[in-house]
Amino acid sequence: MLAAIVLFIAAALAQTHTFHFNATYVHGNPDGMATRRLIGINGQWPIPTIKVKKNDRVIIHYTNTLEDRNTSLHFHGLFQRGSPHMDGPEMVTQCPIPPGLTFTYNFEVPDQAGTYWYHSHSGAQYADGLRGMFIIEEDEPLSYHYDEEVLLSVSDYYHTESPIIMKQFLTRFNPTGAEPIPQNSLFNETKNATWTVQPNTTYLLRIVNMGLFTSQYLFIEDHDMVIVEADGVPIEPTTVDSIYLSVAQRYSVLIKTKESTNKNFRFVNVIDQEMLDLLPEELQVISTNWVVYDESKELPLPLKNGKNLFDKLVASLNPINEFDLTTADKVPLLPDPDYQIVLNFTMDQLGDGVTYAFFNNITYVAPKVPTLYSVYSSPDRTDARIYGSNTNTYMLQSDEVIEIVVNNMDPGKHPFHLHGHNFQIVAKSAEGDEENPTIYDPTNPEWNNFPEHPMVRDTVQVEANGFVVLRFKADNPGVWFFHCHVDWHLEQGLAITLVEAPESILHFDSCYAAGVPYVGNAAARHGPDGRWFDLSGENKQPAPLPEGFTLKGYFAMIVCTFVAIFGVISIYKYGMEDVNSEDVEATVHKLYKILRDHGVEVN
Repeated sequence: MLAAIVLFIAAALAQTHTFHFNATYVHGNPDGMATRRLIGINGQWPIPTIKVKKNDRVIIHYTNTLEDRNTSLHFHGLFQRGSPHMDGPEMVTQCPIPPGLTFTYNFEVPDQAGTYWYHSHSGAQYADGLRGMFIIEEDEPLSYHYDEEVLLSVSDYYHTESPIIMKQFLTRFNPTGAEPIPQNSLFNETKNATWTVQPNTTYLLRIVNMGLFTSQYLFIEDHDMVIVEADGVPIEPTTVDSIYLSVAQRYSVLIKTKESTNKNFRFVNVIDQEMLDLLPEELQVISTNWVVYDESKELPLPLKNGKNLFDKLVASLNPINEFDLTTADKVPLLPDPDYQIVLNFTMDQLGDGVTYAFFNNITYVAPKVPTLYSVYSSPDRTDARIYGSNTNTYMLQSDEVIEIVVNNMDPGKHPFHLHGHNFQIVAKSAEGDEENPTIYDPTNPEWNNFPEHPMVRDTVQVEANGFVVLRFKADNPGVWFFHCHVDWHLEQGLAITLVEAPESILHFDSCYAAGVPYVGNAAARHGPDGRWFDLSGENKQPAPLPEGFTLKGYFAMIVCTFVAIFGVISIYKYGMEDVNSEDVEATVHKLYKILRDHGVEVN
């Protein structure tokens, strides 16, 4: 009863947030080195932060006014429970939005709170600036206190637009498949930023890596950070001197400022240069920003760059391994899986000379029909074959425990993201040997000592030549992408498709229970030779009224009813006294006259 009351109150307090977003080109120079065309919203860049409360509804009327390309929006980390068609990746859950068209995203956020973000899921388009933060505030008191909330994004940054980079990347003239090197990194979409703080104040800093490629280290000189959330999941408070974020990951950290204002401090973000095949001299791997206690005092000098300086700096930091974090509510380890998916990741060239990424020797190629639409339209939706030979589709049954094993047989680090779910990180190896990658062996007791309360999030980094083992429950019917969030690798085909409980997506379980057909036209007929247009046996309106049973008939019935009621009243009224027969007779004559005036024959 109490739970029902709480849900009722939450629903009553929920709000609807409506946005009208036009994707537009703007010109910007965020790193101060080169002006380029960026994709903004309503003529502005950076694009707006979306901030709502738990249980609210979000409606975004999204119009593509880019004259030369398609677009889409994905709300990263949101489960889209009951609304998989709002998830956003084109040709997976929706068609691309062409120039001039408006697509309305309409969904609720009933069961999540925390730090998320939204971005284009059309090619590598969010490298061109179409990325912003999405914050869902909790509707219950938090277990920790803070005085002020601050939002922070970090990202790598390219001076060239993504379609041009893609042509140079996916070509036989790039035989090693070397990823494009960014020209810079950004801190809240700018460089050399300052953050003015108050002394003896606790800040909740929400941090998102919105980059396309590189992980980053972050730290504030002489300040600790307390991690309280990762990817929207509350974390048992953990004190660290720095954090390490792969692209698409989020952390919320508490920072307590000092009581004294006699000094300002560096706030440093560092590109993980180990992910780069080439290190241009002009690339500032180490970027310095500042925490300002007193604007009248000088800022510390920026940290210098260089390979040796990077190694020395990183060696001085001690960011926690994400595997060692624990959820605040200590979610227990899921039971042994009902279904295990083993994905061996490699990169290789195909006949066109282009280097592609493969899971189990299959590189993802988008189908001609969005996979979710194939679910909607096919009577064979439970057969993975209909979804295509190169979509790498796996069928999941409702409420199964799913285990995904990723064996990374590549010398690079890769952040993998699952749409529609969080997962438990039940095993994760360190970096392996390039000549002899570390492959998950379920018979090896060293790798099967799973944590009792594993870390939970939606994006995990797999170390070079290492592996990761993930578990989640298939409790969200839909079509969900699992892919590397280095978008260059996604464009190379590093993705699989999960079709989860396809019959429940369309609520076929209730059709089964009620004995209602779920395939065909309105008469439940389907097939070739025009049977879709055969409506014999359909449900139809009742036949017309019998001849003569017209408005006059209805009027006669009403008057007769009135006479009957009058008779009952007369019996009641006059039953105990003398009845005035003249009054009764006069009333009856009046009723007969009314009937005759309306064409009703009365004997």
